[in-house]
Parts: sequence; structure tokens; C-alpha cells
Amino acid sequence: MNLIEDCLKKVRKDCYRFIKSQETSSEKFKNKDKMLKAYLVPMSFWIAKKTNYKRPYLVGLTGGQGTGKTTISSILMIILKKYFKFNVFKISIDDIYKTKNDRIKLSKKIHPLLKTRGVPGTHDINHMLNFIKKINSKKFKLTRLPKFNKAIDDRFSKTIWYKVNSRPDIVIFEGWCVGAKPESQKTLNKAVNLMEKNDDKKLIWRKYVNNQLKKEYKELYSKLDCLLFLRAQNFRLLQKWRIIQEKKLKVKTKSSKAKQKIMTKKEVLNFMQTYQRITQNMFKNAPKYASIVLKLNSNHQINSVKYN
Repeated sequence: MNLIEDCLKKVRKDCYRFIKSQETSSEKFKNKDKMLKAYLVPMSFWIAKKTNYKRPYLVGLTGGQGTGKTTISSILMIILKKYFKFNVFKISIDDIYKTKNDRIKLSKKIHPLLKTRGVPGTHDINHMLNFIKKINSKKFKLTRLPKFNKAIDDRFSKTIWYKVNSRPDIVIFEGWCVGAKPESQKTLNKAVNLMEKNDDKKLIWRKYVNNQLKKEYKELYSKLDCLLFLRAQNFRLLQKWRIIQEKKLKVKTKSSKAKQKIMTKKEVLNFMQTYQRITQNMFKNAPKYASIVLKLNSNHQINSVKYN
């Protein structure tokens, strides 16, 4: 039995249990064994080989909305914990969104579109920068990081924030714009959709977002040791997958009040217009600088992996 087979044998049950928790009656995962054996287990070996105990290894995982970042990062965490015995901490850039009140203040001060969570400038980047500083310190102390509740578009109460008791060997930091780079002024000038054309005529919003990528976000992303990029075929597919994601959220959300906050198809499509510019820029450029590119087919499955 080779190492891949040995690893798969030991982690399959836990991985399948997690995958099942993500399924709904109408949405089932297919080719689970192939995904694990051909792609995610070998990727875990690649990460494990680069990890040492001198300092935490920071893995960035990125891809457009609905590409499966949470699923892929969770499975990688299961494998790295179960088989390699690493202490792994996973967090999404979505968890460090600014509070609703902070985004309202930002929208009044800079541009109304900044009330909508998502783009660079709507996160509290200092949470991650301080966390990275703490885990690299010789005197690590218990630390907390926020959790964000998309159903109410605000943070959960501090009582259920992430609690990091010990220094992790590996940190998986996932998010749709993790690793994104700024654009040139020339490409900023042309609107990519109706929202930009109608609501950002003076380019205030897109220039502000782009400047965030040049400064605070660049500093944060420079801390990453590697970047994994989930590449979908086009933006239209992402829209389809994001609508499915919202439907799943509705099924899993028990509170009737929270369910009212879940977006309709039209709201999802409008919401995703704020993501379109950076997402399409990453389609074009991220494969050039990502450590690993995972290509997704139209059925939402990995069909090839390229190690750079």
C-alpha cells in the first residue's frame, strides 16, 4: 500500500462525514473518492512537506464565490489533522468583515456601496495581522478571532468567536479575494457591469477598493507561504453556484428571523456585481502567481491540478 492509499484509508470516514454534513436532499457530492485520492490527499502531502515546527505555515486558499472554498479547506484540515497530526486552524476572510455599523459609517464617509460586505475595504484586516504576529511570537497566548453571521450580515457575539488555545502548525486562510492584486488605472476606468456604470460613475468606489489592495491587503497577503486557487470556467457559473449556496443556507438556517435575511436569486446576482471586477481579474492573473491551481468543471468538480 502506497502513502496516498494509506492516508486515504485513515481519513476517508471523517472526510465523508464532513461532506455529508454539507449536502442537502437535492444537492449531493459526486466522485468523492476521486476528489480525495487524485487531488486533496496529494495536496495535503505537498503542504505537509513544506510545514516545519519553527513557525506556522500560512496557506491561502482562494476562488470565486461558490467554488467550494469552505469544503476544500475543511477537507484539507481534516487530512492534515488526522493523518499528519498537525495542529491546524482554519478561518475565512468572511469572518473578519467589519461590523454592520462600521460599514454604514464607511458608506457615509467614502461611498454608499461600501455598506455591502465583500470587497477589500469592508474587512478588519488588523484582526488577521495581529493574529499572525501573535502566532509567530515565542510567547504565544490564547487569542480570539471573530465569526461572522451572513444570515444577519453582522458578527456573532464574542462568546462564540474562534478561540485559539495553542500555536497552530498550519493556518488555512480562505476567501474569495485572498491573494488578489490591484489593477491598473486603465482597466479601472471601464465599468464591468450595470452597478458600476450606474452607482460608481465617478469611480470613487472602485478606486477605494483598488487602493485597499495596494496597501493593507498587500501587507496581509505577503505573509502567506502559499496560495491555492480554485479556478471556475467563468463568472456565470459562479453566479449559478452562489445561488445554490444561498438555497443551502436557507435549508440549514433554523431561525425564521435569520431566514428573512437570506438573499433571493435577484439579490444574489446584484450582490455579486460588487465581486465581479476582482473575480475576473483573478481569473486572468491568479494562475500566474498561485502555488497550486485547481481547475473546476461545469459540474463543480475538480478536473485537474497544476503545481507551479
